[in-house]
Amino acid sequence: MPDTTLDLPLRGLRVLDFAQFLAGPVAALRLCDLGAEVIKIERPQGGDLCRSMIVNNQKLEGDSLVFHTFNRGKKSVAADLKQPADLAKVRALVASADVMIHNFRPGVMERIGLGYPEVRALNPRLVYGAVSGYGTTGPLRDKPGQDLLVQSLSGIAWLNGNAGDGPVPTGFAMLDVATAGNLVQGILACLVRRSISGTGGLVEVDLMSSAIDMTFEQFTCFLNDNEQQPRRHEIGNANPYQPAPYGLYRASDGFFAFAMTPLATVARLLDAPEIAGFAQSEAFSRCDEIKAIVARICAKQPVQHWLDILEPAGIWCAPVLDWPGFVASEGFAALDPVQTIRTGSGAEARTTRCPIRLDGQILRGPDAAPALGADTAMIFAGLADR
Repeated sequence: MPDTTLDLPLRGLRVLDFAQFLAGPVAALRLCDLGAEVIKIERPQGGDLCRSMIVNNQKLEGDSLVFHTFNRGKKSVAADLKQPADLAKVRALVASADVMIHNFRPGVMERIGLGYPEVRALNPRLVYGAVSGYGTTGPLRDKPGQDLLVQSLSGIAWLNGNAGDGPVPTGFAMLDVATAGNLVQGILACLVRRSISGTGGLVEVDLMSSAIDMTFEQFTCFLNDNEQQPRRHEIGNANPYQPAPYGLYRASDGFFAFAMTPLATVARLLDAPEIAGFAQSEAFSRCDEIKAIVARICAKQPVQHWLDILEPAGIWCAPVLDWPGFVASEGFAALDPVQTIRTGSGAEARTTRCPIRLDGQILRGPDAAPALGADTAMIFAGLADR
């Protein structure tokens, strides 16, 4: 359940979460964090597939620990949508809801009578959120829309790593999370419109469009550069379209990030007369050559040596931390980003909290994900009261 001590903006709204895995459930989680009652609709046999998708061999009361991270605070109704009796109950639940979210492949919800036209006729005020991998038309519409696959198809994997590397995907489900954010924005916009017009709406998002949108900076450069594939830097690539010295550099005891800096300033601060001979325009055309000089100089001294030179000069730079180092840092402690969640029987796990602050308050939700079907009887029994 969301925090009951705060005046949360979505309190009183009911959200039905038919989605599985990441993008849809993460969007529903954010609505839950903001006060909505979120009810997962799950299969009676096994429930959300993510319950059994074990990551790092970590579980919490039999379910995947990851499942708890983005289904915390929700309720669970077990219903077999292929059975007329259960489907009738779910339709009654839809009639009582403000929002519903699903991420089935295009056509699945329509075949069981829960497509947007049918739901709109049942509940005109409802905001209907649909997530897909590649949109509802085109040759990819029925392909699996999984994060790694979309990173691969969208060209993102060729933006990461250095020039000599193969394709490098990000180490987390970046596109699922971005798509969830897009879905929440669309849902909230439709809820605002509903407060004016009284009618709901259809919000459609897909991972591929999110991939294009996330890379708007690089993709715009590509479109206006005769659609030539961007060339990754040979050393410390962080953005193939940024000039030298932009990137990550190895020091004698670790790595640090060195952001946008005029070459004349680089030459002065690093005591590198060989860089002073380059024109600023050559920061692009001779990027690898310049970065090789910077890398050779930076490798001779520890990270803190370079930070002590660069930071007082107003240069954007930072040490590259691993997670133990990040968690031990003062910046991490100041954000207080970790919370403990608990199951109904008292089992605990640590996870992240909602990153939003409202009225100066951190939003926390102490409840873990619900057991499969834990709220079925209560939710269906309460339909007569809504």
